[in-house]
Parts: sequence; C-alpha cells; structure tokens
Amino acid sequence: MMLTFAREGVLIKLDIINEVVNRTGITKTKAEMAVETVFETMKKALEHGDRIELRGFGVFNVKPRKTGIGRNPRTGAEVSIPPGKAVRFKPGKELQSLQ
Repeated sequence: MMLTFAREGVLIKLDIINEVVNRTGITKTKAEMAVETVFETMKKALEHGDRIELRGFGVFNVKPRKTGIGRNPRTGAEVSIPPGKAVRFKPGKELQSLQ
C-alpha cells in the first residue's frame, strides 16, 4: 500500500482523511469528522494529563518540564525558562523496527 501525500515527504491531516475515504468508502465529510474526533479526543486526554496507549504504535504522555536557564542564540543573553509540560512520544515495538 502506498500513501499519496499532498506535499512530497510530508503527511498532513488531509492525507489521513483521504486515506480513510479511500479505505472505507465513507464520505469525505464523515471521514473528516472521524479524524477530527480522534485528534480532539487525544488532545483532551493529554490536557488532563492522561496517558494515550496505542498498541503497536506507541504511547503519548505529558511530562513536566524543568525550569532552567537558557541562552538567546543571537545575543548570548541568559533567559529564564519557566517550568511547564511537554508531550512525549515513545514508539511501540512495531514502529521501532521500521527500516
């Protein structure tokens, strides 16, 4: 199976929607609604600090980001980095074994 990308080497949401349409035969509107629902559900789960585990694909989770001191690359001036949260992704075994 070969995916066709809107832009070469870049997969965008529209490509995913088109693939759902091609594989299922549902309308583009319904496919778009389904893809949007999946992404919105994932986004809400991460906002609540939940872990998202997709067997065979990987795990998304939110980790705290430490406070620290960084440097402005242009001026070299020190910049305070506030604490925050960052989304992390750990690929599953099947995804890690891609060649």
